[in-house]
Amino acid sequence: MAIKVSGTTVIDDSRNGDFVTVDIGGTLLANSTRIRMPTSTSAPSSPTEGDVYYNSTTGQVSVYNGSSFSTFNNAKFAATGGTKTTSGSYTIHTFTSSGTFQITSGTADIEYLVIAGGGGGGASDSNDKGGAGGGAGGYRSSVSGESSGGGSTAESTVSLGIGSYTVTVGGGGSGSTSGTVVGTNGSNSVFNTITSTGGGGAGSGGANDGRSYHAGANGGSGGGSVSTTVGGGLGTSGQGYAGGGGGGANAAGGSGGGGAGAAGTGSATDAGGAGGNGVSSAVNGSATTRAGGGGGGAYGTSSGAAGGSGGGGAGRDAGTSTDGGAGTANTGSGGGGASGNSSGTQSGGNGGSGIVILRYTT
Repeated sequence: MAIKVSGTTVIDDSRNGDFVTVDIGGTLLANSTRIRMPTSTSAPSSPTEGDVYYNSTTGQVSVYNGSSFSTFNNAKFAATGGTKTTSGSYTIHTFTSSGTFQITSGTADIEYLVIAGGGGGGASDSNDKGGAGGGAGGYRSSVSGESSGGGSTAESTVSLGIGSYTVTVGGGGSGSTSGTVVGTNGSNSVFNTITSTGGGGAGSGGANDGRSYHAGANGGSGGGSVSTTVGGGLGTSGQGYAGGGGGGANAAGGSGGGGAGAAGTGSATDAGGAGGNGVSSAVNGSATTRAGGGGGGAYGTSSGAAGGSGGGGAGRDAGTSTDGGAGTANTGSGGGGASGNSSGTQSGGNGGSGIVILRYTT
């Protein structure tokens, strides 16, 4: 059976056996598996109560209630901010500097990776001990199947709807420029209610053991200490590990800064201690390690230590006249320590800036 109006098939029960198929002008409106709504970019004129249409611009369905159109909460999720890319089913927003994550329609569960700026490395004055490595910035992640810093499991996603959400990308801390000054802590990175703590600055290798400038500062991951019995700076729970502690008054190498994935190595000799390793994440579709601690600088004739995997700055070999290595930008890694027993003051390396990466499926 078929019903036609002016040559247009309206109902035809011959297409799907026992099921009725409805089309108008060759456009399928209904069959056994679906119903197609009228599509428009604006509400129809002179509507009647019960009229329904799909807005192809907003991705929403609206129904006329007799006085106005009510919209179902089925808006297609859309957002702007940062550098926008895709990987598989994910849309990704990467912020390498501060900005705004703007949701223009819909609601979605957002996975995040928020890394703060790394701490600055420690300095060394002429003929003094090697500077320590700076701690990595705090590492917080809600990416499914991955981990946060400090050995913690992934955090919960955040569900967000239409609105503006400030994103702050923390800068790296400055390396110390004096053997009697601790490196500067990195700055916090923030997304919505998620705050990652800046990495701890590193102890410096000035003379006179026991002074406060030998101790690493607390942070997302702690800064390393130098040649004293004081421990390295503490990391923040769920974000990073502690910096390496000094090995005693006779050890003149700087300890490594803590990383998101491991503690910094202490120095019991004149050689520098290695920075703690970072953590790998494939939040943007490509596995990348970030947030390594800075390596400690050496004294005498010994060697400086490598920074932790993920961008930690290298500690310098003894006798060199170069500053500590800088943490890699947008990894939140700590700066490396300067070498001891060199001519003049050598500065610690600057910490690397942080990063914020967001992703969702639609």
